[in-house]
Amino acid sequence: MPAPPPAQDDELVFADEAPGLSGAAGGATGHAGDAWRVLIVDDDADVHSTTTFALGSLEVHGRALAFLHAYSAAEARALLDREDDIAVVLLDVVMEEADAGLHLVRHIRETLGRQDLRIILRTGQPGYAPEVDAIRGYDINDYRTKSELTRTKLYTTVASAIRAYEQIRALEASRRGLAEVVRANTELMTLRSIGAMAEGILREAARLIDQPVSGLMCSCAAGAQAPGWDVLAATGNWAALASNGMLAASDAGPAAAIRRCLEQQCHVFDERHLTLYFAGKSHCDFSAWIELARPLDPVRRGLLELFASNIAVGLDNLALLTDLQHAAFYDPLTGLPNRTRLVELIDARLAEGDLRRDVVLCLADLDHFAEINDALGHQFGDALLLAVTRRLRAELHPALQLARIGSDIFCVLGDAGQVDPEAIRALFAAPFSIDGQDLQVTSTLGLVRLLEHDGSGADALKDADIALKRAKSRQRGGHFYFSRGMGVEIRERVRLMHALRSGFARGELFLAYQPQVELAAHRPFGAEALLRWRTEDGRLVPPDRFIPIAESSGLIVEIGAWVLRQACAELMRLRAAGYLDFTMSINVSQVQFRHPGFLDMLRKALLDTGAPPERVELEITESMAMEEPDLLIERLASIKRTGVSIAIDDFGTGFSSLSYLQRLQVDRLKIDRAFVTEITGSARGSSIAEMVIELGRNLGLSIIAEGVEDERQAQILQALGCPLAQGFLFSRPLAPEALLEWLSEDALTRAA
Repeated sequence: MPAPPPAQDDELVFADEAPGLSGAAGGATGHAGDAWRVLIVDDDADVHSTTTFALGSLEVHGRALAFLHAYSAAEARALLDREDDIAVVLLDVVMEEADAGLHLVRHIRETLGRQDLRIILRTGQPGYAPEVDAIRGYDINDYRTKSELTRTKLYTTVASAIRAYEQIRALEASRRGLAEVVRANTELMTLRSIGAMAEGILREAARLIDQPVSGLMCSCAAGAQAPGWDVLAATGNWAALASNGMLAASDAGPAAAIRRCLEQQCHVFDERHLTLYFAGKSHCDFSAWIELARPLDPVRRGLLELFASNIAVGLDNLALLTDLQHAAFYDPLTGLPNRTRLVELIDARLAEGDLRRDVVLCLADLDHFAEINDALGHQFGDALLLAVTRRLRAELHPALQLARIGSDIFCVLGDAGQVDPEAIRALFAAPFSIDGQDLQVTSTLGLVRLLEHDGSGADALKDADIALKRAKSRQRGGHFYFSRGMGVEIRERVRLMHALRSGFARGELFLAYQPQVELAAHRPFGAEALLRWRTEDGRLVPPDRFIPIAESSGLIVEIGAWVLRQACAELMRLRAAGYLDFTMSINVSQVQFRHPGFLDMLRKALLDTGAPPERVELEITESMAMEEPDLLIERLASIKRTGVSIAIDDFGTGFSSLSYLQRLQVDRLKIDRAFVTEITGSARGSSIAEMVIELGRNLGLSIIAEGVEDERQAQILQALGCPLAQGFLFSRPLAPEALLEWLSEDALTRAA
């Protein structure tokens, strides 16, 4: 049909330059590029020319129209099969056949699945108009007769169709974008390292905006005012930043954009780049900077914002998890692997089979580190640990694995040829400079060869610790290798410790009492309570075997409290039997004596049993009395205020300071059995015993000798001026009933 003349009063928007016309079948006219593409399908060439003439110089939403032409349904089908960005089809109903247009609609909707494309039916033969049901069933968006389509109505119809197409495409893009956001979030949430997640965020963000991946992502722990930020991932033009891992805040380009993003705490979108802000609650903030090849449309920008908001929580959680994992496996002060990580490393070495024969595990303990901490403060101690770490890292072979597994214990793991104990100890020869102060530190080493080890990494670490303890007990600043025999010994000690704990709970421990006598009158005046252990099978375990184990395990505190109550209760039974002048002497372990609750234990035992304090004597060893004497003086003063007396056991075996001895307020000295044995062995054998007796006399202290086994010893002691004694000459340690019987027999003997 002829083209209608332009309506002078139509309110149309004209482009600056009208598109050219092309009448070639299947050709396109108008702006290509960003133009809206309109397909004209009609077997009448005049319809093509009048349509393009009427609409060719118009714009819709600032974009021109570009036309494609097909002169049959078959030709249109072929064109639609290869073109996927057509917005509107102006379709003639009747072409090759009466329903050719309707069949093409079905092909578009069902075969091609093009639900977004808008279809406007036009017919010059109203009698061939489709019924309403056909329009609805075929999803036809508009239907017009060619005679009613003035230029204005044609433009209005096409413009409405384009707007509908635009909205549908936007919704579809949003739907696909949302699906992409969900997919991206799901994939990123499976990642377990912060670096992998940072790379994934850059990759997925670029995918969402359909642009090349070129940018970087930073961890911004100190906020916008930081001197720089850690680069977690870098790609494209910025991949080189991933190697040094730091972006200086003073730099231009990405740094300026990131600084702005952090200051404003929001995303920043520019024409050539974008910066995403990921707020962190528990760890730190993060920022991703991405170059843009072209500006973003609103849909993609909205998808990015949604993506960032969704991933921020997961990113922050992963950062926290990463910190927790690092804290679980690495020392927070030095950054070295901790005990847990070291066990994993040892297990890995053990799993290497034959390779483990060359591997040595070495523990290096800093001597007297606790005293350094106490004297100079924990900050000084931390600085020393860092200085030791730096020296070990700098001087040891780089293939060796370092770790810190205790407050002052470092570990070196590696090939035997590289783990040289003398070389490691030599690293401590030069003083460490801490806060302008030079400090000399030595180290004691415990080592284990994994070849000689059959257990796990944790067992190997225990063996090295056993060797370290042995080295420290021998000489500070030395080293010791673990042996299988040491393992057997330690396992036996552990077995005995568990047996002792169980035996104490079952009542296998008991007290025996060795009488103490006055040498001149052969009259008993007291007894020493001695701890004994008889196992379920009737076997007696020597005290020198189980008491050290009780002390090292801390069980001695509970056992000691029980001994105090039992001994005081036995004293009260003896008093009830008429022995009112009887004194009960009770040994006190160093561990028990140093326990902060010891004084309360003593008072409670006295109160619960009613034992008179003046008839209770506590025995402490000489070495115990001389260790930290100032502290002991204060503790003994508190004990003396309860009315209990104090005796120093094994006197003469240590190195007592006479000045401290005067201040200790003790009541009695016990001559050690070794010196009692010597008094009959040589001409000078009695010299030490005589010296102790003279010392006690000068200090106004009572003297008692232990281990007296024959009359000759008793006579010499009495001649030297020692008034009291105990030993097998008078009686072996006795059970409570036997003690009463012995006291009765002794009284009868004296009476006779």
